[in-house]
Amino acid sequence: MPWTGRLSLIYLLLLGSSLDVTFSKRLDRKVSDNRIVGGHEAEEGAAPYQVSIQTVWKTHICGGVILDKEWILTAGHCALDYGINDIRIVVGTNNRSEPGQMLYPDEALVHCLYDVPYIYNNDIGLIHVNESIIMNDRTQMVKLSSVQPPVGATVTLTGWGAPENSLPTVERLQTLNLTIIDHEECRKAWDYHEGIDIGHICTLTSAGEGACSGDSGGPIMWEGKLVGLVNWGRPCGVGLPDMYANTVYYQDWIRRTPKGCKNRVN
Repeated sequence: MPWTGRLSLIYLLLLGSSLDVTFSKRLDRKVSDNRIVGGHEAEEGAAPYQVSIQTVWKTHICGGVILDKEWILTAGHCALDYGINDIRIVVGTNNRSEPGQMLYPDEALVHCLYDVPYIYNNDIGLIHVNESIIMNDRTQMVKLSSVQPPVGATVTLTGWGAPENSLPTVERLQTLNLTIIDHEECRKAWDYHEGIDIGHICTLTSAGEGACSGDSGGPIMWEGKLVGLVNWGRPCGVGLPDMYANTVYYQDWIRRTPKGCKNRVN
């Protein structure tokens, strides 16, 4: 799956291989969904909060994190790409084909100010599962940071995204350390793109490293706590910043939803 926002499978098939970005004032729909480029295999149990969002046909489409026993936190477009009856959630494993527990969603919520189509501001969402998640040493709730990571901080990305553009997603969880960059520097690198707003944080380490297809919705962690969810970027690891929904910025929305501001997806 490509790496920017709510792109349906049919639309992706129509796109084919033309995934270059034009630096317009709107986020071009050819920008793609993230996967990890330049990473390495994660140690067993290194990210017990990590989930794989899959189709019922066992295709991995997005990452996410366990917020509590009933809710998965992910990117908004990950909650919208498929119908509720077409996806399943795998938890408690580094191997996405060998679930620790399999769950099925019965409700999805996205931020009520999520920009569609193809801008991807406020790209954050929640998926409710149909039974309680069983917590153990391989399956745990994520800790939310209340502190913004400073410029230059090292954050850790995990996911099952493909190692290169146009390659399939991987079976075993990958990890990569990345560097937080200044918001203005990020906007400048993208020619002041509309798709980078106050609710984003950006990473850039070097060409050949970053997120790519299949990593969307997955976490970046700083000092053991969640600070961002993969949103969008240019495929893949080409030396431009990657954008993440800033979970510190959206902390109030995360805590009050589903009782507060929301868009309900059936």
